[in-house]
Amino acid sequence: MATAKKKTRKPNAAFMKPVQPDAALSTVVGTKAIPRTEVTKKLWAYIKKNGLQDKKKKTNINADDNLKVVFGGKKQVTMFEMTKLVSKHLK
Repeated sequence: MATAKKKTRKPNAAFMKPVQPDAALSTVVGTKAIPRTEVTKKLWAYIKKNGLQDKKKKTNINADDNLKVVFGGKKQVTMFEMTKLVSKHLK
């Protein structure tokens, strides 16, 4: 069995472009302009550190006071909704 040569994947430039979080989001991810991928990493680190992932339905995120502002006042959102809501807080 021949091993196929693995092509090195080039990161998408749009994802790597630094984005500026607004005041609401910066309470969670910090105030520095960072790539979108880093915003997601920091969000998940925050969610895990504070135990905000729903215990029964893992795809749901329960908002604390900081995230409630980011999530437009919602107490709970899905992972997919979260991405859409967070992008509104990036410039």
